[in-house]
Amino acid sequence: MLICHMQFLIHRDFELNDISFRSKEELLIYSKSISDSLFSFLEELLNDSNYVIVKTSGSTGTPKLIQIKKEFLINSAQATGYFFKLDNTTKALLCMNPEYIAGKMMLVRALVLGWKLDVVSPTSTPLKGNVKIYDFAAMVPLQVAKSIGELKKIKKLIVGGGQVSKSLQEKLQDVPTEIFATYGMTETVTHIAVKSINNKKLKTKNYQTLPNVKVSSDKRGCLVIDAPKVSSEKVVTNDLVKIISNKEFKWLGRYDTIINSGGIKLIPEQIEEKLTTVIKERFFISSLSDETLGEKLILIVEGKKQDYSFSNLSKYEKPKEVYFLDSFIETETKKIQRKETLKLIFN
Repeated sequence: MLICHMQFLIHRDFELNDISFRSKEELLIYSKSISDSLFSFLEELLNDSNYVIVKTSGSTGTPKLIQIKKEFLINSAQATGYFFKLDNTTKALLCMNPEYIAGKMMLVRALVLGWKLDVVSPTSTPLKGNVKIYDFAAMVPLQVAKSIGELKKIKKLIVGGGQVSKSLQEKLQDVPTEIFATYGMTETVTHIAVKSINNKKLKTKNYQTLPNVKVSSDKRGCLVIDAPKVSSEKVVTNDLVKIISNKEFKWLGRYDTIINSGGIKLIPEQIEEKLTTVIKERFFISSLSDETLGEKLILIVEGKKQDYSFSNLSKYEKPKEVYFLDSFIETETKKIQRKETLKLIFN
């Protein structure tokens, strides 16, 4: 069933934009007509090296290049196929940038599992004008928010590259698509856990790990990932979690963004979750040094100045100051760079 190309295996049933390929060379030639980034990744994937070089998004630090074993890419693809029951009859859509791990892995899954994969530009409205029905796709929250009326074209959808806000989740409840939020990073070859965000029948709203993944927490209460099929070492994160079992956890926020205000520890992400029903623009919670409190909580909003009601926040959660900016600084994958954005206000 598989054609061997050096370190990588291409499934015989694989198709790209309704075209099948008799050789690696045919695939590379065709991929160049789609995009240079797609061609570059395929060229690297199909050479005789055991590794690929992948760029991190830079949302939680400086973007960097890391080496990932091709074996890990294959293992991750197989775990996703098994978990979501996606076999070689799967029709999938790639609408994310193939320069980053999320886009790369959609291609790897298709190659390994024998999917029929369509590639479209990674715009904010990737389903616009498309009449096809897909079994599987991956999107970022912005794409989901701008495609709600067309999501019915996808049977199973994973969402990554940022938190899915409560207000967006509410809009997704009547969408027939099975939609899952994902947890993962470049170092774990995309997602290692998922949670359903529009299935009211589910008893749990926590993250469930994929096969061969176990989780625990360290002394800080941060997630530790043991996933030997996709990482040679345990991955210690800065994500605060509540461990339910070694296969289930609840995400709370980031350890490195905790605000200690007057002796009260505040988790910005939990406050942001409450504010998504109040503020429609992009925003985030941060802090400033304060002589009395140590740190005072502030709110930064993208857009024109306006008034907001904070009645759904506790006394300590209410922002002491609100700042407005015309536009936030983003990473190449459209994630907000919080530290860089703050410099626009205070530098």
